[in-house]
Amino acid sequence: MRNLLLIAFIATFIFVGFSSCKEDAVKEEARQELNTGTAQNAETRMPDAQPVMTPPEGATEEIAMGPVTTVEYEGEVHDFGKVMEGDIVTHVFKFKNTGDEPLILKDVKASCGCTAPSWSRTPIAPGKKGEIEVRFDTKGRGQAGGKPESKRITVTANTDPNPTYLTIKGLVDKKA
Repeated sequence: MRNLLLIAFIATFIFVGFSSCKEDAVKEEARQELNTGTAQNAETRMPDAQPVMTPPEGATEEIAMGPVTTVEYEGEVHDFGKVMEGDIVTHVFKFKNTGDEPLILKDVKASCGCTAPSWSRTPIAPGKKGEIEVRFDTKGRGQAGGKPESKRITVTANTDPNPTYLTIKGLVDKKA
């Protein structure tokens, strides 16, 4: 009986050990793809779009990034007004690191593949300014008279609060 319990314990320990190694390998592979830019996003129609990675099922994302700072945006919502379907609308959100630590933008994600953010990957020193450019492709999104569109951009950084959110919105008109 004692031997049976010992064998069961060892088998469980080995199984858990191999499972966690596989998950770590998957996470590391995803990180390498993001860092080298080899990941592909099938939903994105724009050539300069940042790849969007979905973590493996059951994986948890690490958020710890070191010292926390604060950020102040010149505007968190941009209304692009009324545009015609097929136009690509671009807006630059400007911000300032108002804290005492370097600001590190870990990730900037849009709520859908028609919107592509781009940002600097280098830390922003305290008191310095930075930018997040957002491109919205209106192809296939219009309606006669104008269809309201709103896209949310999630900014994950070493800030409090974390994450912060930016929004672009407007009307997309369709040619009659």
